[in-house]
Amino acid sequence: MELFINISLLSLLLATAIGIVVSRDLLVSVMLTGIYGFLSASFFVLMDAVDVAFTEAAVGSGISPLLMLLTLAMVGRYETCQRSYRLPALILVLITGGLLIVGTIDMPAFGTADAPVHQHVAPRYLEASYGEIGIPNVVTSVLASYRAFDTFGEVVVVFAAGIGVMSLLSIGAQPASGPRDDGARHHTILRVVSKILIPPIMLFAFYVQFHGDYGPGGGFQAGVIFAASVILYTLFFGIDLARQVLSENLLRVLAAMGALLYGSVGVVSLLSGGNFLDYNVLLADPIAGQHLGIIVIEAGVGITVASVMVLIFYSFIGQLSNKDSGDAAQ
Repeated sequence: MELFINISLLSLLLATAIGIVVSRDLLVSVMLTGIYGFLSASFFVLMDAVDVAFTEAAVGSGISPLLMLLTLAMVGRYETCQRSYRLPALILVLITGGLLIVGTIDMPAFGTADAPVHQHVAPRYLEASYGEIGIPNVVTSVLASYRAFDTFGEVVVVFAAGIGVMSLLSIGAQPASGPRDDGARHHTILRVVSKILIPPIMLFAFYVQFHGDYGPGGGFQAGVIFAASVILYTLFFGIDLARQVLSENLLRVLAAMGALLYGSVGVVSLLSGGNFLDYNVLLADPIAGQHLGIIVIEAGVGITVASVMVLIFYSFIGQLSNKDSGDAAQ
């Protein structure tokens, strides 16, 4: 039964990917992209990678398609350029695909217990993680402690991506004056339903944030879930009301503070006589130090991810407002 479900999901993923490539209706491509993200999240759940499924469901089938829809509102729904098929490009793609297939021949069979990763790395984490870190979720132990330096790099990349998007889309260029944005004010049912859903979504984000030590979740997942709730509020009640609570300036500060909070834990570890991001030296009890360090750096991850996601959404909304103002002036 499990094999049938895996084959069905992979077939749907392949069919969706082909549909995205061949469709010239960009709206259809965006909808298929959201379906692809949802199928990917389902596949991750079947593989017991629930932490990854959280992020894929929120980003791959939620925030990313929404940003693409905002882009379509600015550039149009249909492709205008003519597609050209060049033989050298096709040959290059075929050669690359062939090399990738050849490279998989020497890989161990999918799920086999004899794979090298299951002989040393995985047993090491599974057997020693709880004794060294003191938390039951091995994924959190690996990402927040064993690979803390690597995860710090990912947070910096997210922060840099937010800066890049804001620079390209120029949030500050939006006119301060103009008609008030009240969101989807005519959709009364949707506004009422969103009022009911937004508080539980935010509460769930905090649960995922602070329960990541004991179950699936953590800063990345909680950040995107919290950002999704803010974006949902903005869609139905307008960006003007959203900015009264979370302005761009506040979000910029929070995005930077989250990354700085993460890095500060490493600096404190160094000043305490340990290595960078070595939580054992934060408190007299090494296990308690691990707990404290993980809680603090996960908070930094969640703050940066949520702030950057909302800032990117504000950037697209600002560009769309500028386009509408330009169209009205013409």
